[in-house]
Amino acid sequence: MPDTDIYDLVIVGAGISGVGMAAHYVEKCPGKRYLVLDRREKLGGTWDLFRYPGVRSDSDMYTLGYKFAPWREDEAIVAGEKIVEYLQRVIDERGIGPHVRYGQHVLGADWDSAAGVWRLDIAQADGSKSSVATRFLYMGTGYYDYDEPYDAAIPGLDSFKGEVVHPQFWPADLDYTGKQVVVIGSGATAVTLVPAMADKAAQVTMLQRTPTWMASQPAKDPLANKLRRWLPEKWAYAINRKRMALMREFIFNRSRSKPAKIAALLTNGLRRQLGDAYVAADFTPPYGPWEQRMCLVPDGDLFKAMRRGKAGIVTGQIERVDADGITLTDGRYIAADVIVTATGLRLAVLGKVSISMDGVPVNFTQHFQYRNCMFSNVPNFAAMFGYLNTSWTLRVDIVAEWLCRLLRQMNMWHMDVATPALPADHTLVEDQPFELLSSGYLKRGKHLLPKSSTTPPWQMQMDYRTDRRDLAAAPIDDGWMKFTRVAEPEPARQTLARQPALN
Repeated sequence: MPDTDIYDLVIVGAGISGVGMAAHYVEKCPGKRYLVLDRREKLGGTWDLFRYPGVRSDSDMYTLGYKFAPWREDEAIVAGEKIVEYLQRVIDERGIGPHVRYGQHVLGADWDSAAGVWRLDIAQADGSKSSVATRFLYMGTGYYDYDEPYDAAIPGLDSFKGEVVHPQFWPADLDYTGKQVVVIGSGATAVTLVPAMADKAAQVTMLQRTPTWMASQPAKDPLANKLRRWLPEKWAYAINRKRMALMREFIFNRSRSKPAKIAALLTNGLRRQLGDAYVAADFTPPYGPWEQRMCLVPDGDLFKAMRRGKAGIVTGQIERVDADGITLTDGRYIAADVIVTATGLRLAVLGKVSISMDGVPVNFTQHFQYRNCMFSNVPNFAAMFGYLNTSWTLRVDIVAEWLCRLLRQMNMWHMDVATPALPADHTLVEDQPFELLSSGYLKRGKHLLPKSSTTPPWQMQMDYRTDRRDLAAAPIDDGWMKFTRVAEPEPARQTLARQPALN
């Protein structure tokens, strides 16, 4: 590939992570050549993939939105198509559109150390192949497998004569009008599906192995909308964003420090919402609040469907599925015309793109995370893994800002390569990332995750305010990051010392 056809940045993924990085990059690194590649034919990533009834955010749009792009609608908890519209607005406002290529499935990326570039192998939607070279590679591919959801191995499911649907592959022509629907699962997807299907179905039953903590929240935030009317748009958005982030942080931390109090608060709220439909066994998980992700119920829609008798929850273990329904281990039987297997996601790292360096595969489980986005001894490479206990986008913003600062500094110093360097004889104490949540998909995918230390900058944590403060204050030339020019194999420390650092 000729050197003239090298991009400064390639972003893989046109969802929240990728669009956010692109938006920061065009503002802070103007004039640079960049591409956004996505294997799908449309914008949105997760929010284009999921098409099941009622698909929506489980975070408010003040924090799921970017810090630079105010949310302008009254509802803060919105449907998936509204999120895609918001992303399109950001692309249009920042002029990103001409740089986005859809139908581009990145199969592999190999670091060419002699040239100081990543070389990407790409499959087009029509089956043809192409390649792209870039100085810096950013993976905004999310954290789960788009091709294969988690298979819960439900016994006898293949004998069911009705329709079996997984939310990740929802058929556009599925007609469940007047039918008995069983949604197997208790996470955010199930909690969303049940009330959305209840209007058309004869009855929707959420069959759960164990209950999940749930909290109701208005889709429209009254205070947020008042501030939007009273204050300039940017001021109102900044206040609402900070208020929502602090509220989520407070609830999470209080759930850990005072779990019994939060459990009682949630339980009392459920009793008020459900009245006679409340059954303790169906709403009392065997773990504390926020030991797994808490499910948001906007405007109490699930509880309303239950009060109307259109939806119900059954807690039990599946013994077997037969042609007409499901038998539980306690002998109960649930008749079904449609079974929806909302049994969870399968974790996937870096969109299953094969990453190598000079032809040698990179095993990321043997590398430590650096500054929440880069990896030990992997040059010019970053990946986004957002927050699990608050909005994903909060990390997108702070990481993108830090990466742009790094790239600007490299440009000022005329450096080609930045590598978070960790010697083989390092003394870092390894920790297990994401131990704060016991969700099934995290346990199942733990063996795929990079290492995390107990101390920064090698620590992957879920504390937004600490991350924001640390990334804003962290010097680019921090003693860990090694900078080189392609023609200079050793770090040019004397050159760096004579140059000012960007703030």
